[in-house]
Amino acid sequence: MNIPIIDEVVEQLKVMPQPLQRQVLEFVRSLIKAEVRGTPGQQLLRFAGSIPSDDLQLMCEAIEQDCEQIDVDEW
Repeated sequence: MNIPIIDEVVEQLKVMPQPLQRQVLEFVRSLIKAEVRGTPGQQLLRFAGSIPSDDLQLMCEAIEQDCEQIDVDEW
């Protein structure tokens, strides 16, 4: 089934209570106002290769060592 996104959103909104519809409307309006921030990748290319390979290796090892670790008592 290939339903356009707008149609799907409208169908979902039709079955929502009005307070939730209002929330969706406010959210959509906030998305429209949201300013795209950041730096285009093209401007960052001048930094490519500026980190020494030894440092990159250390960073890679730190990520591999510390990532994917779960502390069940953290939450």
